[in-house]
Amino acid sequence: MYRQFLLLGLALVLAACSPSLNWREVRPGGELKALLPCKPDQGSRRQNLAGREIEVRMLGCEAAGALYAVSVAELGDVRHALAVQVHWQANLLGNMQATASTSSAWSLKGANAVLEPVRLKARGLRPDGQPVAVDAVWFAHGTRLYHAVIYAERIATEMSESFFSGLELP
Repeated sequence: MYRQFLLLGLALVLAACSPSLNWREVRPGGELKALLPCKPDQGSRRQNLAGREIEVRMLGCEAAGALYAVSVAELGDVRHALAVQVHWQANLLGNMQATASTSSAWSLKGANAVLEPVRLKARGLRPDGQPVAVDAVWFAHGTRLYHAVIYAERIATEMSESFFSGLELP
């Protein structure tokens, strides 16, 4: 009997020590390597972005109260990247009924010079009306447009630094 309690206690201690974020390398498409803090689900859907029907592939997961996702869209021609990116950003802000947002240049080694990588931070509402913050980046490589994003009630610097610094192109 004592041994069972000891084993149960040990299991609880080990569970308490396990990290809530278990970072792992994923490849969402093309040559991009990314880190996600949990085992991702994957999916794809066709979207109309900037007047073009584009298939967007996504990998994402929820961990520690946040949703992390990386998406990739094959454009066929990088000249469409800016228009698609602008439309994608507008959709994101509109869907979350953004009340405040800031946009700034962002840097990623290997990203196309044709489209300057950009970072967007915003606050708005989830579909259920609860407040949500978003921290997102867009960048291109070859003929692909990439999008990496975190949604959470509050986004700590450690969350975004770990996630965005894990993005890597050749």
